[in-house]
Amino acid sequence: MSTFLFKEVVFGPVQSRRLGVSLGINLLPSDCKYCNFDCIYCECGRNVETRRAASLPSREEIYTALERKLIDIQQPDSITFAGNGEPTIHPDFSGIIDDTVSLRNRYAPQSKISVLTNATMLHRQEIVDALKKTDMPILKLDSAFDATIELLNQPAKITSASQIIQQLQSFGNQCIIQTMFVQGAYWGQMVDNTTPEELEAWERAIVAIHPAQVMIYTIARNTPVDTLRKVSGEKLREIATMIEKHGITVQVSE
Repeated sequence: MSTFLFKEVVFGPVQSRRLGVSLGINLLPSDCKYCNFDCIYCECGRNVETRRAASLPSREEIYTALERKLIDIQQPDSITFAGNGEPTIHPDFSGIIDDTVSLRNRYAPQSKISVLTNATMLHRQEIVDALKKTDMPILKLDSAFDATIELLNQPAKITSASQIIQQLQSFGNQCIIQTMFVQGAYWGQMVDNTTPEELEAWERAIVAIHPAQVMIYTIARNTPVDTLRKVSGEKLREIATMIEKHGITVQVSE
């Protein structure tokens, strides 16, 4: 299926299913996806072009683009780090967060700062510290099983679900967990992180982390793998009820 890339350093505002009126920041190249995951459901496509050297926007370029945009528009609900890959792999991520907090406080004090991240860089303390300066660090956990993460998220390096969960526990109620639920097939393998076994392990992980909120959602745009399908709204609401009984707020996006 056809996917898309964000062509600007600062883009939007756009209407987000989860974040309202969102002003996006893309810390990655504008002409290819650049990520340490290669999720088979990613709206930005696959990492096929990232073998070549990638040009990342500089901290100064990001500062200038964000300041100009905040001067020109009304306050968005969220200033959101998203874009064409994983934002925390930018070498100046920590400094860029400091700049964003400063600009937000000056021009849009009512706006929240959000980061959509796959949580793979939490072994670096400066990344953890930077994320904790934001209002909404939204951290991915699509499964509590290594094999499912390998299939669904296609990490560049071997990724341990238990290690990620342990690192997420350090955030506790300072973070938001996001989970993409999908069903279907990929290269002859079943893809389904909504099975009873998957959900039982995922629920245990969520309870151990005890985040401020959980965001669960399913496919809304084209994906690079055309054998995937949406999970029903009924199933998502059933999953939400599992977590809400533990006193954790859940946002469902169908």
